[in-house]
Amino acid sequence: MTDHQPRLAVLIDADNSQPSIIEGLLDEIAALGIASVKRIYGDWTDTQLKSWKNVLLEHGLQPIQQFAYTTGKNATDSAMIIDAMDLLYTKNFDGFCIASSDSDFTRLASRIRESGIKVYGFGEQKTPKAFIGACDKFIYTENLRRASLPSSSAAAPKIKYDQKAVVALVRNAVEDTANEAGWSYLGAVGQNLINKSPEFDPRNYGYKKLGDLIEGLGEFEFKASDPLSGSQSIYVRVKRKKRSYEK
Repeated sequence: MTDHQPRLAVLIDADNSQPSIIEGLLDEIAALGIASVKRIYGDWTDTQLKSWKNVLLEHGLQPIQQFAYTTGKNATDSAMIIDAMDLLYTKNFDGFCIASSDSDFTRLASRIRESGIKVYGFGEQKTPKAFIGACDKFIYTENLRRASLPSSSAAAPKIKYDQKAVVALVRNAVEDTANEAGWSYLGAVGQNLINKSPEFDPRNYGYKKLGDLIEGLGEFEFKASDPLSGSQSIYVRVKRKKRSYEK
């Protein structure tokens, strides 16, 4: 008997997404569950979307045609929202993946979450905070593009960021989930960070994994729960200053 894998509905706004993210996007979604529905929306008569053609065929994305009825108005958003609500009412899905940088999907994400269904957002760093905050987790598509680059680019310099701010963020998460000895399960720390900031992702700071990011900050220490048993449970706590009588 195999464990249940979440069934996901993937809805992509072609007007606000790039073909270059698709491979990384679908890999990311595969780690979350099974993409039972994969739909992508746009006006496919528009030559600006012609770069999507090969991507659609290669990855089995179902194109949904939506004509632009009025100049300056995005009809794609309405079509996605209507389809999302229809899919939600079927009660066949455990989560929705919405790929767009458009704030128009903020209310949709909130409504889906109100039904107890997970919402994973994917968009560029310019995405409005309102939409990001309405999702359970939000992944910047810039990270997906970096993941698809050749391995020779892996040595690219780390992204610049405010280390003090990140240390404070991680410290709060560790303290919120710590036991009496100050140790926190690394998985719980990660979930706490996402609960507070849906867009939190180690890749935003140039690291692939949370443990690598925390280690790179230099303010925390680690331990394995039971190294002899082969357990992979890792715990972290804020480094404690040694007292004068300690070596």
